[in-house]
This record gives sequence, C-alpha cells and structure tokens, in this order.
Amino acid sequence: MARALRLDPDRLFPADPTTRSIARTLYAGVADLPIALATDAFRPRALFDRFRIDFLATTEGAQDSLDAHHAIHASGWGGRVVTTYRPDGVIDVEHEAFVPAMARFAELTGEDVYGWQGYLAAHRKRRTHFRAAGATATDHGHPTAATANLTPQECEALFARIVGGDWTPADAELFRAQMLTEMAAMSIEDGMVMQIHPGSFRNHNAGLFASHGRDKGADIPTRTDYVRALKPLLDRFGTSTDLSIILFTLDESAYARELAPLAGHYPCLKLGPSWWFHDSPEGMRRFREMTTETAGFYNTVGFNDDTRAFLSIPARHDVARRVDCAFLARLVAEHRIADWEAADLAQELTAGLVRRAYRIDQSTAAARGPKE
Repeated sequence: MARALRLDPDRLFPADPTTRSIARTLYAGVADLPIALATDAFRPRALFDRFRIDFLATTEGAQDSLDAHHAIHASGWGGRVVTTYRPDGVIDVEHEAFVPAMARFAELTGEDVYGWQGYLAAHRKRRTHFRAAGATATDHGHPTAATANLTPQECEALFARIVGGDWTPADAELFRAQMLTEMAAMSIEDGMVMQIHPGSFRNHNAGLFASHGRDKGADIPTRTDYVRALKPLLDRFGTSTDLSIILFTLDESAYARELAPLAGHYPCLKLGPSWWFHDSPEGMRRFREMTTETAGFYNTVGFNDDTRAFLSIPARHDVARRVDCAFLARLVAEHRIADWEAADLAQELTAGLVRRAYRIDQSTAAARGPKE
C-alpha cells in the first residue's frame, strides 16, 4: 500500500532513479519547482484532463455566488465541474457569520428570509439555482446528526427566536435538527441527494481559534448517535423511495452498531465511504470489515474523494481501489464470493455505485445559469 501512496506524485514529479525518493528529487531541484508548477502542464484544467476526472463537485453555501461555475460553463471547456448546496451558513445560528450570511441570503433570493415561510422559499429558490448549475447533491455538516419533526406552529415560534436573537444553545441545536428534516422534504421535491457529515468538534483549540480564527486544524472527531438522532426524520420519510441520504461518520464505533443496520433497513439511507481522519488504507479496510456483513456493498456508494488537495486525487482513488480489491480477494479466497462476483463488485465500487448514488448522469452540468 505504501507503493500505492507514491503513485500520484510519481506521475507528477520525477523520482530519484536509485532510491525512488520523490522527496529527495524535489528538494534537490527545489529552485526549479516553481518554474515547473508555472507551466501549462500544471494548470488546473490540464491536470483535470491528465487525471481523467469525469465529474468534480465543489461545495458552495446558500449565500454564495455561483459566478465561477457559470464562467466555467460559459468558457466552453468540456470538464464537468458542478456545485453542491451547503446551507449550513444560514442554518447554524451559533456561527459568527450567521447574521451577514442571512443578509446575503435575502439579497440573492429577494425573499423575506426573516419569516419562516419566506426563509423556506429562499432555500427552494437557491436549490433551483444550484440545480441549474449542475448540482445533484446537498451537504450538511452539523455538529450532530440530530433531526426533528416539529409542528408548523412550533417551527414558527422557534424560527422567531432564532432570527430575533433570543435563542439558547438548545434552540440552535433544535433548529439545525428541524432543518435537516426540512432539507429532506425539499430533496423529495427536487431530487437532490442529501449528504450528512456530522460529528466533528470544530475549533477545539480555544487559543488557536482566538488568535487565528476557525478552521485551522483543531477539528476533533466525537461520538455520534444516529439511531435516536435520525428517528424523527426517518419516521416521516424513512420509507420514501424518492429520498436518498448518504451518511458519513467520524465515529468508527457507529459503523457496525448503528450505520450498517440503519442502511440495511431504510431504503432512503446509504453509507458514505470512510471520511476525513479515516480516509486512509487502514480506515478504508475497517469500514469494509465493519459494514459489509450487515449493509452489504449495494447500500454503500463506492468511493467519492473528499479532498482539497487536488494533486492527491489519483493516489487517493488508487488506494481506495486497492483496499477494496484486497477485501474482495479475501472473500474469494475464503470462498464467500465467486471470482466473477468480485470482478463485478470491483467495477461497481469503482464507478457504478457512486454514479448512481450521486445521480451523476442526471446532472445538468452544461447548464448556463444567470449571473448573480
């Protein structure tokens, strides 16, 4: 597997022919590295084609402009780059940028986002705009997987406290929970796949947060409940065949105990691959070992790369494929599946499952949306 981890830089940078050390070669030629990176071969679109990327999705907030996506589409370039709807910025009232995000949300949509019905209408309007820019999915990075199923009157009262500034931490958590259920309802309406990425204790280092702000590497995995947390949403939509929710976790103890049984039972649920801290050879192996017996393969979504390190994409996919093939080979050796089944599953885990789970072939990736 160490060799697999070297494949990506091997393709991009020369290795020392005697030691196979890429680092030694890079350090020896460090003065020339900026020149190499400035060549056309290292431009993003050239690398996109060189890596043979079929589909790449970014994530934008509900309050963000999609002008960059419209510019890509208008350029005539053939690469498929789409957006993903991430409404956390206008849902998480505990985020310090919530107030300006809501103001921008109102500006973009023309809706009264400070009233409950206008707020929901604004989400629908933005989701439509994102769909026109090729989006097939939404993404929700809440602290927990909590959901709620409040009455309309309870929603109105809760939202009034949220926008009025008269909220408690319990209100903030309840609002996030209710909005996951509202987003599920909207996904049934418009066909967008939901992704839920809960369980990260963000900005754990208070001193670092005070001196340098958020998102500086102090995010820590936490225990995450799914069985009780998702029940309100699943009570309402769990058997819907029009809803697709992909669950991720940073809590590996939930794989076999909660996530695999949930995905094995509810038709709307699928398991996302090992994520973030566990997006590694051993993490990928543990994921397969702890989920396959109960959830099988077809209640998972293959491997979708979740990285900001663009140059690492080929190596990451190579590692995922090698880990999955090693797992399949073990099942063949133990006579638990046939070799032809392993070959079919390898193809599914590489491409088939993820294409279907994210409805990639339904993306309007060539759409031309209006500028904002």
